[in-house]
Amino acid sequence: MALCALNDDALGMISDGLCNPLEPNIIVAFSSANKGLRALNQVLLQQLKADREVAAALCRRMGMGSCGELREAKDVHWEGNGLCAADMATLGTLVPVLPLLVSLRLRESSDAACADGVQQLMTKVRTLPALDELALSVMPVGDAGACALAHTLGRGALPRLRVLELFKADIGDAGFLVLAPALRELPGLEVLGLVANPFGDEGLAALVAPPPPPAGAPSPPTAGLPKLVVLLLDSTQITDDGCATFSSALDRGELPALEFLHLEYCPACLAAVDAVRTAMVERREGTDFRSVMLRYTD
Repeated sequence: MALCALNDDALGMISDGLCNPLEPNIIVAFSSANKGLRALNQVLLQQLKADREVAAALCRRMGMGSCGELREAKDVHWEGNGLCAADMATLGTLVPVLPLLVSLRLRESSDAACADGVQQLMTKVRTLPALDELALSVMPVGDAGACALAHTLGRGALPRLRVLELFKADIGDAGFLVLAPALRELPGLEVLGLVANPFGDEGLAALVAPPPPPAGAPSPPTAGLPKLVVLLLDSTQITDDGCATFSSALDRGELPALEFLHLEYCPACLAAVDAVRTAMVERREGTDFRSVMLRYTD
C-alpha cells in the first residue's frame, strides 16, 4: 500500500516506531517521502532533535565520542561517575535502540531520585535479547525495581542472561520474594551476585526452596537454576534458619552446578554456615575441595 493511502493515525504509529535519537536519519528520510508526511512529522522531528541533543550529552558524560558509538556498543560500563536521575531516565529511553548490547554495568548513584529511572530501565531491558550480563551496583533498585525486573523476566525476556549482579541495591524480602521465582526460570544464569542487600531467610527460601506447586499442578521437571556456579550472598540478613533451608535444598539436588558460595558478614553463626559447607562438599564427592569455596565469619 502507498504511503499516501494511509491515514494520519497509521502514519503516526509508523513514525513513532522509527524515531531513534541515536539515528535520526531514518525518520528524516521517511518524512521526506511526501509533503503530507513532512507536515505531520514537524512536531515529532523537533522533539527528536531535542532528544538527540540530550542523548549526545549523555554519550559525552559516558566518555563516548558520538551517538553512533553508543548505538553500536556491545558493552556499556559506566561506573563511579555519579549517575543522576536524569542520566537514568535518558538511558532508559535509549535502551530499546541498542540492539547489539551484550553487557550493561552501572555503578554508584547517591541520587535517590534515580529509583524511578532504574524501574524504567528494568522494564526496558526486555528489548535486549542478546544481553549476557546485567550489573547494577550501589544503585537504588529497591523492592519496586526488583518487582519490575521480575515482571520483565516473567515475559520471557533476557533468555541469554548469564551474569546478574545487584550489589547494594536495597532489595529486601518483599522484592526478592517476587524476583526469586523469575530468576529460577533463567536457563543459563551462571553468576548471581546479591551482596549487601537487606533480604534474609524468607527471600533466600524463595530462591532455593520454593513452596510445592498447588494440588493437581504439574511439578517442575528439573531443579531451578541448573547452571548457577557462583552465588554471592555476603552482607545479607541470612540467619541460622536460612542456612538450614539452604542445606536441605542442596541435599534435595537444588543448584546442581553450584561451586562458589559466599556467605560472609551475615548474622548466621559459624556452625550453621559450616553445615552448608558440609552439604556442598558431601554432594561433590571426588571433586577437588578447593572448587567449593564458602567464606564465613563468626
